[in-house]
Amino acid sequence: MKKFLRVSTAAIILVFGFSLPAAAGSLYQNLELFASVLEMVSKNYVREVDSQELIYGALKGMLSSLDSYSQFLEPETYEEMRVETKGEFGGLGIEITLRDDVLTIITPIEDTPAARVGLRPGDRIVQIEGESTKNMTLTDAVKRMRGAPGTDVTITVMRLGEQEVREFTITREVIQIRSVRDVKMLEGGLGYLRVSQFHEDTAREFDRAMESLREKDARGVILDLRYNPGGTLSAAVEVADRFLDRGKTIVKAIGREDRVEAEVKATGRDHYPDIPVVILINEGTASGSEIVAGALRDHNRAILVGAKSFGKGSVQSVLPLRDTSAVRLTTAYYYTASRRPINEVGIEPDIRVPMTDEEKRDHILRRHDALRRLEEAIERDEDGSESPPPEELEGAEEYDPQLQRAVDVLKGITLYRDFQRMFEAGE
Repeated sequence: MKKFLRVSTAAIILVFGFSLPAAAGSLYQNLELFASVLEMVSKNYVREVDSQELIYGALKGMLSSLDSYSQFLEPETYEEMRVETKGEFGGLGIEITLRDDVLTIITPIEDTPAARVGLRPGDRIVQIEGESTKNMTLTDAVKRMRGAPGTDVTITVMRLGEQEVREFTITREVIQIRSVRDVKMLEGGLGYLRVSQFHEDTAREFDRAMESLREKDARGVILDLRYNPGGTLSAAVEVADRFLDRGKTIVKAIGREDRVEAEVKATGRDHYPDIPVVILINEGTASGSEIVAGALRDHNRAILVGAKSFGKGSVQSVLPLRDTSAVRLTTAYYYTASRRPINEVGIEPDIRVPMTDEEKRDHILRRHDALRRLEEAIERDEDGSESPPPEELEGAEEYDPQLQRAVDVLKGITLYRDFQRMFEAGE
């Protein structure tokens, strides 16, 4: 058996590259305690344990005890994060987090396997392939659910308000996300578009959609961010930037001791400075989409309608270590321009419109049905066969109380603006 080297506080400091401040007596004592436990385990545990295995295990426990997103990354995991994976991999199409130490679905991404089988925001994943997710990290959970396209994975979920667990067997697919969807005109000359997730092409897709609505003389726009789990922060910032004057704060990252670590401001290259906006949010609205909603509301550029958002707004920094491992550490939280917290709080809408579980399910099913019919119509067009009339492709908004309230609010805004212009013109 290899002799385990006696671990001293000085050795720990040398290996991990940090130094003790002059008045850090408490930290010094605790490091001595840590070293003592390491030596105790190495000498007395029932089997021989590699020293690196002990250290890595301790670091994983330490980081996971801080919050849901901080974690220790072993060299292999860190390499996977840094280097883009070549080739395609299959996924389910869900955004997940740890909430109250339970693996929780933020939202299923639209038109993905997870959405089609009926997973919902807030569903708690208690098993993956029969293995309990208790104490499972986010990274481990993602690895278990990701796999070759065409293969199946079974997950077990607990749904809020239900006593029995639900089991879903889902076939993995290559997840391809189109960001901007359902661009159309509604009653009263109002435009509508939905952003399902933010990625590098979102700003370009968004501009094309907005221009098509302006060509149809849209008097106002409803921006639907429901079930949008976020995505690329820079893309979310670009969308918010299009509605704000130069110098207006879009988002702040505030760290320890209330210190502003970063503040993103609008560039002033706004594309749509005057058009009235209503934003739809709900419990599946998270991260980047919460930043957009919060920024436009704080600067009086939009009214929010729907339900309180998910509340995911933390900043993680990845800090490499000497042995090619790394620490992923939460270093700040996102706040809106008026310093309203997002993380674990969410954003309250200006006008709350609750929906029952049945209404949510029916709305999602209609949306998927409309997408399916649209895809079939496109296929028929490509085959040269006759396409169905446009009205057959509508229907996702047939009964959507949140959207209907947004329409009513936006109608009121546009009518007020019309009266204001008439008054100013002296008519």
